[in-house]
Amino acid sequence: MKLVDEAEITVTAGNGGNGCVGFRREKYIPLGGPDGGDGGEGGSVWLEANENLNTLVDFRHQKRFQAQRGEDGMGQQRYGKAGEPLTIVVPVGTVVINVSTDETIGDLTAHGQRLLVARGGRGGLGNMHFKSSVTRAPRKATPGEDGEERLLRLELKLLADVGLLGFPNAGKSTLVRAVSAATPKVADYPFTTLYPNLGVVSTEPHRSFVIADIPGLIEGAADGAGLGALFLRHIQRTRLLLHLVEIQPLDGSDAVDQVRAIERELGKFDAGLLDKPRWLMINKADLLPQADARAEAERIVAALGWEQPWFLVSGLAHAGTREVMLKVQSFLDRLAEEAADAADAADAEGS
Repeated sequence: MKLVDEAEITVTAGNGGNGCVGFRREKYIPLGGPDGGDGGEGGSVWLEANENLNTLVDFRHQKRFQAQRGEDGMGQQRYGKAGEPLTIVVPVGTVVINVSTDETIGDLTAHGQRLLVARGGRGGLGNMHFKSSVTRAPRKATPGEDGEERLLRLELKLLADVGLLGFPNAGKSTLVRAVSAATPKVADYPFTTLYPNLGVVSTEPHRSFVIADIPGLIEGAADGAGLGALFLRHIQRTRLLLHLVEIQPLDGSDAVDQVRAIERELGKFDAGLLDKPRWLMINKADLLPQADARAEAERIVAALGWEQPWFLVSGLAHAGTREVMLKVQSFLDRLAEEAADAADAADAEGS
């Protein structure tokens, strides 16, 4: 199914029920007094993250969601029943934005996490609340409050550990096929990948990570050019970026210029992306003799002044890919250990 990563929906919480004007009327009890009950609260609207969903496509067909209204109060001091809350299920990784204020309401990053997006209206007060020494028989009750209504924009950010960057035809989809069980479409023309693909890389039993193949970027992507602009947000959550570049680009350009162009687009979209760990993968080494490929790779690295890890690989020939994935796994494991140590230290300080 094609990944749909953005949608707008309108959510309306239920109105509160109206308060009741009622009087106690029983045999042998004259002037029984007011006994009108309160209205029930309207149902609220919640979003709940579910790891079994991976697209927002359902919201292209249903765009309005309404929670149940609270029941009106009744005589004999009976309260109206509260409206049933409405739960809308969304994929894990959904960011919720209030369109009218452009404020981020919440970020659903874990399975089962819930977010209140529209609160139900309070029920109105029955006339039993307005009795006093002066007003023995009040004929006053208040209406229920309206439930909140919001126009929301849902944005899905893939929860991948590793994101693949590169120009169209850099070999990202081929690499994903080589290192995981995912089968993204592969062809010899630009923009083969039209939407992100996720693959699970299993390095050994019970050790794995998720890798995301992001559609190719071109110059101007951050400003809306090409397909990559639609999906740049997906790499914001990743812990490591693998920057793929062809050792000899098909268009005749220099690999160094392509790397610099991608760096400019990352900085324009989100400067924080340039601070993420980013490893260089010089791909398609099988196009040159081994010694020539090594020499060209070293030229590219030197011209870039590259200080982070770099690798010479061939996704098509599976050359060097296994070794890179093992290093990625070790890197992610180390990050997890550091995060756990930091959490333990924070707990120790708190206690």
